[in-house]
Amino acid sequence: MIKKFIQNGEHWIWLNAAAVAISLAMVLGILGLITAKGLVYFWPKDTYQLTVTSSSSAQEGQTKIQYLGEEVDSAPSRDANGVLVEEKEQHLFKIGNRESYGMDFIWIDEAFITQRILPTNAVTIERREWGNFYGFIDSVHESTQVLATASEKSLLNLLDEKLQLTLEIMDTIDELEKDDFGRINYQIEKLRLEQKRLELDKEDSPEALFKIETQRNVLNQEFTEVQQRLQKLREESEIYSLNVRLVDGKAEQIPLSQIVRWYQPNNLNTLQKSALMFSKLWEFLSDDPREANTEGGIFPAIFGTVMMVLIMAVIVSPFGVIAAVYLHEYAHQSWLTKIVRIAVHNLAGVPSIVYGVFGLGFFVYFLGGNIDELFFPESSPAPVFGTPGLLWASLTLALLTLPVVIVSAEEGLSRVPKSIREGSLALGATKAETLWKTVLPMASPSMMTGLILAIARAAGEVAPLMLVGVVKLAPTLPLDLNSPFLHLDRKFMHLGFHIYDVGFQSPNVEAARPLVYATSLLLIVVILLLNLTAIRVRNRLRERYKALEH
Repeated sequence: MIKKFIQNGEHWIWLNAAAVAISLAMVLGILGLITAKGLVYFWPKDTYQLTVTSSSSAQEGQTKIQYLGEEVDSAPSRDANGVLVEEKEQHLFKIGNRESYGMDFIWIDEAFITQRILPTNAVTIERREWGNFYGFIDSVHESTQVLATASEKSLLNLLDEKLQLTLEIMDTIDELEKDDFGRINYQIEKLRLEQKRLELDKEDSPEALFKIETQRNVLNQEFTEVQQRLQKLREESEIYSLNVRLVDGKAEQIPLSQIVRWYQPNNLNTLQKSALMFSKLWEFLSDDPREANTEGGIFPAIFGTVMMVLIMAVIVSPFGVIAAVYLHEYAHQSWLTKIVRIAVHNLAGVPSIVYGVFGLGFFVYFLGGNIDELFFPESSPAPVFGTPGLLWASLTLALLTLPVVIVSAEEGLSRVPKSIREGSLALGATKAETLWKTVLPMASPSMMTGLILAIARAAGEVAPLMLVGVVKLAPTLPLDLNSPFLHLDRKFMHLGFHIYDVGFQSPNVEAARPLVYATSLLLIVVILLLNLTAIRVRNRLRERYKALEH
């Protein structure tokens, strides 16, 4: 029976099925791990008050230290020689209060913990700087006046009211700094460059210079008005403050302008924690990063990734299709054509960092430098296109993914039946009309498949982008309301590089670790959405031209 089983070849089917099942299980396992670790980052954890002694033995006169924080991880303890002791356990607690302790995290052996409680009045405060604060609220102040104390029931409601008012002021400040200041500074810089251009072209007449100076004075006046308004808003944001107390009794004062949100995790039920988790998740998706990218949101990285992929797709699609059409429809099938096809296939296996070096040398230094000399001499010595930016990053990734698009497009062209071409020509159509109206539409699903593969690879690439445009933190987005609206010369943020930066370059490793999982999960979701969009377009094209194939 076994011999018959082997002779029938069924064992190969079962082996293939097992290999597919194992691969699928591994992929689902990785996705499950990333999802679990990523979502835990947003879930509000309970806050423990710990009493820790200086040794594990019960002795009188021992030093007792108190900590307040949330448990992050646990692992087997280590002895004095660094050897793991499986029967003993140590815990990693996030204690925050970096300005007081000098660190956010601390490992504590279970044997040293003499007391562990969940105080209901413990508060977690997320701040714009210095990380989280863990402690207890004493009072709310307006300048020097006490509005409410911990003994009053109205304290928490009053804190919510004043914090909401302060957050609205802070949002207005951010809008003024990004939009108004950004627009005015951009226009002033354009006037400076315009004046320099006139001087280089010997066209700096008194009338032209007077016109530029008049516009500059208007902008300077507007800048002063915005600056005065900004100063007034900053003073208003500093009116309210919060008196808090650490677990060791030390008192501190936190301006409400430094607080993002506060909550009492030990008083929240599951529904309230879920609502808070979604609030933190929305902040992660829509806000700018802070604290060396270890807190806040990653919207600029999402925007930069999607923008770069879209520009890359617009560039690579026509070039890939044109190359495939020439090789399959027009080029004479000789030894030279075979060599070109072999070269295209081999280009798909070239390491991505090589494309990055080529993009830096050719696109940035050679092409961008010459563009600056020809069209932007007034900006010298500051480069415009002669420096890494969004355009060069998109072109480099277009070059990297071009072989995939060419191969897929040529494969689609070869699948179009010869009878379709002959029928079109017999009806009087030219070769170009046959290609444009019949062959290319029928081959479009395969072309979309190549584009899907290109998008998937481009969105996850990091190494070449480090050389041609991606940065740790971009002050402005490549797309704004300033003419010409899409600024291809600007540097940008990218999800893949953000993962690398947070995971390997962060000064606070423990705080960055959960963010790596969250950002990785988001990158997978972004790639999935881009691919699903392309797949939907491909399926619609396939259904549209399905009848022609039969």
